[in-house]
Amino acid sequence: MEIEWTANKVRQTFIDFFVKEHQHINVPSSSVVPYKDPTLLFANAGMNQFKAIFLGQVDPKSIQATWRRVVNSQKCIRAGGKHNDLDTVGKDSYHHTFFEMLGNWSFGDYFKEEAISWAWKLLTEVYKLDKERLYVTYFRGDDESGLGPDDEAKQIWERFLPAERVLPYGKKENFWEMGETGPCGPCSEIHYDRIGGRDATSLVNADDPTVIEIWNNVFIQFNREKDRSLSKLPAKHVDTGMGFERLLSILQNVQSNYDTEHWAPLMKKIQEITGAPAYSGKFGDDDKNFIDKAYRVLADHIRTVTIAINDGAAPGATGRNHVIRTILRRAVRYGIEILQADEAGFFYKLVPTVVEILGGAFPELKRDPEAIQRVILLEEQTFSKTLAQGNRKLNKIISSLKPGGVVSGSDAFTLYDRYGFPLELTVAISEEKGFGVDERGFEKKMEERRKLSEASSKKTQNPMVLDAASIDTLKKRGVSRTVDTPKFTGHIPVESKVLAIIVEDNTSGKLDLVFKDEAQPNTRNGFVLETTNFYAESGGQVADTGKITGNGQDMIVEDVQVYNGYVLHMGQVSGSNEEGEKLKVGDTVTCTIDVDRRQMIMANHTGTHLLNLALRETLGGGIDQRGSIVLPEKLRFDFSYSKPLLKEELKKIDTVVADLIKQDLRVFSKEVTQVEALQFNGIRAVFGETYPDPVRVVSIGASIEQMQADPKNPKWREYSVELCGGTHLNSSKETVTFVVAEEEASASSVRRIVALTGEKAREALDNEEEVMKRLEEVRNSSALEADLATFKKELETKVVPARTRLTLNEEMNKIQDLIRKKVSGKEHQLKELSKVYAENLEKTFGENKVNYHVGVFEGAGGSAQALTNTIKMIQEKNSGVAVMLLSADKESKKKKLSIVCIVPDSLVKKGLAADKWAKETAAHVGGKGGGKPGNAQGSSDNVDKIEDARKFGEEYASKIQLS
Repeated sequence: MEIEWTANKVRQTFIDFFVKEHQHINVPSSSVVPYKDPTLLFANAGMNQFKAIFLGQVDPKSIQATWRRVVNSQKCIRAGGKHNDLDTVGKDSYHHTFFEMLGNWSFGDYFKEEAISWAWKLLTEVYKLDKERLYVTYFRGDDESGLGPDDEAKQIWERFLPAERVLPYGKKENFWEMGETGPCGPCSEIHYDRIGGRDATSLVNADDPTVIEIWNNVFIQFNREKDRSLSKLPAKHVDTGMGFERLLSILQNVQSNYDTEHWAPLMKKIQEITGAPAYSGKFGDDDKNFIDKAYRVLADHIRTVTIAINDGAAPGATGRNHVIRTILRRAVRYGIEILQADEAGFFYKLVPTVVEILGGAFPELKRDPEAIQRVILLEEQTFSKTLAQGNRKLNKIISSLKPGGVVSGSDAFTLYDRYGFPLELTVAISEEKGFGVDERGFEKKMEERRKLSEASSKKTQNPMVLDAASIDTLKKRGVSRTVDTPKFTGHIPVESKVLAIIVEDNTSGKLDLVFKDEAQPNTRNGFVLETTNFYAESGGQVADTGKITGNGQDMIVEDVQVYNGYVLHMGQVSGSNEEGEKLKVGDTVTCTIDVDRRQMIMANHTGTHLLNLALRETLGGGIDQRGSIVLPEKLRFDFSYSKPLLKEELKKIDTVVADLIKQDLRVFSKEVTQVEALQFNGIRAVFGETYPDPVRVVSIGASIEQMQADPKNPKWREYSVELCGGTHLNSSKETVTFVVAEEEASASSVRRIVALTGEKAREALDNEEEVMKRLEEVRNSSALEADLATFKKELETKVVPARTRLTLNEEMNKIQDLIRKKVSGKEHQLKELSKVYAENLEKTFGENKVNYHVGVFEGAGGSAQALTNTIKMIQEKNSGVAVMLLSADKESKKKKLSIVCIVPDSLVKKGLAADKWAKETAAHVGGKGGGKPGNAQGSSDNVDKIEDARKFGEEYASKIQLS
């Protein structure tokens, strides 16, 4: 049967409606990993990528600054953080961790009238949904927040629907917020009754699968501040989101999202790779043994994991990576336990099917699906070991309970969090064996985890942030955006004018930003200047520091940020000049950056570009930059790669960069259009980054004009050519020296390099020469074990090239093996000597019928443990005798005489206490001793007096009546 509304048709119809009929721009979906928004784990709504527009902070040079109406289908993940659907996936027919959100947006253009009217037209006239099945909700107001009802939305809706199907709801349902902070506002939801022919008002927002929300129209008017207060935005916006999968199920007239043709290939593939019974679409009690639920979990989770990994996340221990690991392991657990899938790996085999289904809408999925499969398979293999441990853990917990007992919430959470056991599986296994589970306790632990997860996604932000209200104030005051082009020649001081002064003020009990005419002492000031040579933090490069001087005063600049083109210089200001005047708005000032610090930053930024090129030459063109940080003292570079770099690869990277430095390549830069820049053969850009248009291109070795004349020339791949807004050296030679200092895993299939340039790199190379000489000394040492331990400790504080560190580890392992062999041989020899000593002594005991022995065992080499072992060997065949053995270590640097004595209880009772025996014997030769009556030790530095000690110990024992 031919399907009228295919997935592709539904999606394209939505986009065409807004593009062709209402002049919207179709923009691509952003990554689900919100690289520039630390308040979010994942993109959880279509509006996330437009947050800066809503807040008025968008870069005026960005193409986003020109947008007024846009439409798209956004990739979204709701798992972890404020919006989290993970625990409901599989149980019902319409919740997903990954879903597409069809959305249209207005940025200060149209508002409620148009948004609601167009939504009604699209649903009823284009998609031809039954009007009698539609219900809508609106915000009824909230007295506590001081918000009135949204009567405007209500009145518009009542033109299309009877009043009884326009329903008021509170803040929880109808006041939409992206996260703990950010743009927000009242919303109006559209719900659809799958059954029809009834009054379904009581089923709206009741979690009934037959009446579901399909479209939410949010009217963005406020910003939620960090103190939870609401501030009005300078402009009103529209943000709508329609669940693509839900709409598709309605148009295809099926009761579950999972029953659409969009999901069918995944269900078929799951059956193929697991051999499980075919998916039958059952829920709840009808779904015996959770077979269909497992299908839904696998199908949903493979989409989420595939999309997330492709966009830069990876299974890991913290934040979003922990969420991805949890989702992946949850799916694998369901597959193995319920569908009897292959424990050696099966989940990764679903990736090509996801790419086949979603690759048309999101072509970035086709970039390297094999890399996604490798990441998933590696995690599956790791988890298979953990699964067995989890089963044992649950069995151990249950075995410790009394009959009819309850598995604690804490234990259930440990099984979920550490071993990947879904709660329902723990419940099922426990109930099969006659035990319960504290589900409330589990939920409490889950809530704690959610809070931690949200906290880990938050970054301590500079409190001096120009929010929408502050930017609106600047605009109303006629403050022009800062001219910051002098930052590229920042070493030259720049004369400028103070256009605005903003200070931190907490007199209201919360931290506010207040506009002042004069700078304020004893608090943090923010200066907006007409022109600046300070570089504001962006693109991974830290901000400049320095000072702003004017009117006989200095502002020490500690940080620089940019918001909507306004460069904010933050720092402390001296009180006033000799005349008592303060720096004020309108004053002429001189901007002077810390030139030495900037030079180190530029060297590291140029070094980052050279490293990127060297990585491509060493590892191939398939790597993507996943982030970088450029600091004065070092650079850090993350890139997609699935295994540790070899010593030879690290050496080649260092060599390639050194050669590029030696070539003295000129650094070129120029602004060109994005379209033109992306034509340059081999150009590199940061994965997930948004660039302005026109965009700045930085090339090391080839001029931009040459590339513009012949953009496809394969020769350009031999040079470093990147989209970059940072500051750089004039020539590669000015980098002076480069070395990779560290190489490690940043996340699954993401590696991290820390590298040094200039003097820091030279210091590392000097250290390399020094430690290699020390290694040779250790190799030739007579006290090999002690010197190796000292050498390892020395290395802890030494910065050396990463390749050298690998060499050192290899060589130290060889030395350790040699020590181990020597020790093993020595131990065997010592054991034989102990055996001979014990056998010879046995004859003495038999002939003389004595019950104590004091002797020197030279073979022990001063080892107290060897003496103890020998005494035990003696006493195995002579259980009633007391033994004191002595041995001297005269070879090592720290010479030592060791004394060990062990006395049986029968002789302790007769007055021979080992602790007194050892103590007085050691004291006789200037040492110390002690222990217990049955077992004691002593030692002395006077190794030449071992015979004196033996005689004293002998005399001490002989004075006690032991027979």
